[in-house]
Amino acid sequence: MTGGYRALTEEVAVVELPRDVLRVEGKDAFAFLQGQLSQDLDALPARLGSGVDALLLQPAGKVAALLRVTRWTDGALLLDVDAGWGEAVSTRLRRFLLRMDVAIEPLPWRCLALRGPRAHEVDTGALGLAADWPGWPGVDLLGDPPPRPDGVPQATLEDYEVARIEAGVPRMGTELDERTIPAEAGVVERAVSFSKGCFVGQELVARIDSRGGNVPRRLRGLVLEGGDVPPAGAAVVAGDREVGRVTSAARSPARGPVALAYLRRAVEVPAPVVVRWEGGEAAAEARSVPMG
Repeated sequence: MTGGYRALTEEVAVVELPRDVLRVEGKDAFAFLQGQLSQDLDALPARLGSGVDALLLQPAGKVAALLRVTRWTDGALLLDVDAGWGEAVSTRLRRFLLRMDVAIEPLPWRCLALRGPRAHEVDTGALGLAADWPGWPGVDLLGDPPPRPDGVPQATLEDYEVARIEAGVPRMGTELDERTIPAEAGVVERAVSFSKGCFVGQELVARIDSRGGNVPRRLRGLVLEGGDVPPAGAAVVAGDREVGRVTSAARSPARGPVALAYLRRAVEVPAPVVVRWEGGEAAAEARSVPMG
């Protein structure tokens, strides 16, 4: 087991995590984002650094981005999102920016991610933003650059990716894109307020929730036998029927090859499946996430 992965799972480790950061400011910034994002920004505590995960949706209700919104100053908020998606967020917001005093600016900031059971115990000497995963405490430090906390071991992005997959946390570009219905990815509970007013894309989210959250597919975990890590796009088969495709995969020091995949609703986990790709095949167990 690598030292970085052990620290992430048993203590705490720091990871240099690529994120895109935008500043949204102006006298209409809060009102504008309140109508665009799925969370109730009026409910944010009135203190620097209070924040929440939110969805930015397409008008039809599918995902444009899963991001974090943070109160920064009286007239400004920060939006941060997986690396490579800041421009898409800015473009989507500007589509609806009509005759309002709002400025959207990318910031050359970096992110240090603290993950592990002791993440909230670290004295960061800086503003820490909540970044908890299901069953996995986390704190993110944003800045140009943020200060590195003393005495915290370093983990690699590869270590982080294994932990993310095991926690079942979706990522933009792999588990989340413009084809994704939010309920499929399991992000509605953490990223949507059903008590706020209208926001762009609300109708689909509300309709699915009123029907008990039933969607054609769900994000699941896979633990594979053998030593081969399947590529993204590998088919997941149950019986003689393809039931899904792998979205992310890595080699866990604790479990061996692990993956995330969207599987048809008919697959009741835990369930035996087979993962197939060009030149390879492995038996696997489909599980709920987080994998525990």
